[in-house]
Amino acid sequence: MQKPIGIFDSGIGGTSIWREINTLLPNENTIYLADSINAPYGEQAPEKIIEFCIKNTELLIQKGCKLIVVACNTATTNAIDILREKYDIPFIGIEPAIKPAAINSKTNSVGILATKGTLSSSLFAKTSEEFAWNVQITEQVGTGLVTLIETGKLYSDEMTNLLHNYLNPMLDKNIDYLVLGCSHYPYLIPQIKEILGPEVTIIDSGLAVAKQTKTIAEKYNLLNKSKSIQNNQFYTNSDVSIIEHILKDLKEFIQISHLNF
Repeated sequence: MQKPIGIFDSGIGGTSIWREINTLLPNENTIYLADSINAPYGEQAPEKIIEFCIKNTELLIQKGCKLIVVACNTATTNAIDILREKYDIPFIGIEPAIKPAAINSKTNSVGILATKGTLSSSLFAKTSEEFAWNVQITEQVGTGLVTLIETGKLYSDEMTNLLHNYLNPMLDKNIDYLVLGCSHYPYLIPQIKEILGPEVTIIDSGLAVAKQTKTIAEKYNLLNKSKSIQNNQFYTNSDVSIIEHILKDLKEFIQISHLNF
């Protein structure tokens, strides 16, 4: 089926998920929505998050998407159950990979860097209780990180200072795994590695989401069997230069446009 896979996030962070999906499913057409004017979702009230997710979903359905990836931890934990009840289309969500970190930790100490909306959600609490009850979890709200990424300040002094403030206390607690609970955060991995060193394993959910997208597409017979040239559309309701910069290595293969939504 040549219809596109729809992907949305509260901004450009979900492009890290898109990269994994594009690598695993190179024949698929995609439409990506960057709802940057409302980023970060993690600082929004739950009812607003649900409102944004419904808006994004309906736009992707209007554009003919065959399944939708909610490439945002906060949106998944707060809204995906509602979306699945409301719309007759498959949804794939993303949530922090607490389970593999807890199972594999040798120090029994795991850190999680996420948004307030994710860490305060009932889904995160349920997952932590089920899989990490015997492990010390150090939770840290990454206040300010998404905003800096969205405004093109990925390698700023302010970013460096925030990361040290958030991660150094985790090192003091002898973590050996850090779980990234926001789709924006994979773009911070090089800087995080410099702070944490080689003894700490960093886990994000991108590859797992891509694998689940493939599984669901196969289950519902939605895979694109065509060999036609791939069409990848990216829409942002904010400054296009930010998403252009983050995807500059792919500019020959994608189209980026501003869209009011």
